[in-house]
Amino acid sequence: MIPTTHVVVKDGTANPAPLGLCAFGLTTVLLNIHNAGFTELSSMILAMGIFYGGLAQVVAGIIEAKKNNTFGLTAFTSYGFFWLSLVALIVMPKLGWCEPASNGSMVAYLSMWGIFTLCLFFGTLRLSRALQFVFASLVILFGLLVWGDASGDAGIKHLAGYEGIICGASAIYTGIAGVLNEVYGKTVLPIGPVEAK
Repeated sequence: MIPTTHVVVKDGTANPAPLGLCAFGLTTVLLNIHNAGFTELSSMILAMGIFYGGLAQVVAGIIEAKKNNTFGLTAFTSYGFFWLSLVALIVMPKLGWCEPASNGSMVAYLSMWGIFTLCLFFGTLRLSRALQFVFASLVILFGLLVWGDASGDAGIKHLAGYEGIICGASAIYTGIAGVLNEVYGKTVLPIGPVEAK
């Protein structure tokens, strides 16, 4: 009889969360600098939406699947495709492929993303305080964007821009904390308690 040897395979895959968080954060800050009225909606924002906010987050989500992290897979892949769909909503009408989305359509679109984000927020209650802040501020951002589109009030859109800058900056902070804390092997940037899994 041949003896059976059990081999424990260590996961050597790098943590994709900092990539996903930074991709989300940087793109969110840049879009909301526009929403706050500081810049025009240019190819810079659209390109970031496709390649960093979009594709980089999808890649991060796929790696999270390899690491058996359902929350990370769902969040990063979904928000990656959120950015790709948002760019498509802007670009497709300009290419003559379809009519621009009406205010009512955008209210529905942003409302669904806000509800989805609220559901994911409850998952962060088992994770770090930093992630809780990112998702809570994102729920507020979607709420303000819905309010702005539903009311047609430009002031609400500008307020959403400022709040979105805070949301994006918090995601960047959380992502960079993940990198630096790992590199230095200690807490360089605190993210709050993490529940044991």
